Amino acid sequence: MTDIEYLDRAEALLRAIEQACDDINDATDADVDNQRVGGMITLTFSNGSQIIINLQKPLHEVWMAARAGGFHYKHDGQAWRDTKGQGEFFAHLSRFASEQSGRALSFSS
Repeated sequence: MTDIEYLDRAEALLRAIEQACDDINDATDADVDNQRVGGMITLTFSNGSQIIINLQKPLHEVWMAARAGGFHYKHDGQAWRDTKGQGEFFAHLSRFASEQSGRALSFSS
């Protein structure tokens, strides 16, 4: 993957996260705050817990830090996959956000 392809896919991922937060906040009272600074988004839940997603441009990866741990994702041509073979980014984000917020939350591309 070229640097430009990575940046296009990574930007699309960050936009999808921001849009999902807006959709969740419009449809529920979950109140997921999302703050973006450059290539990093911080999701803050009403209980004060956070999930941080940031781009790792030199590695062509996206990293996520949640209560469940730290995870690295690379795009495989179809989706962002955990580099240790543990799953797909949006499935993880949905699970971790649901666990941390205490309610079912769904994120998708």
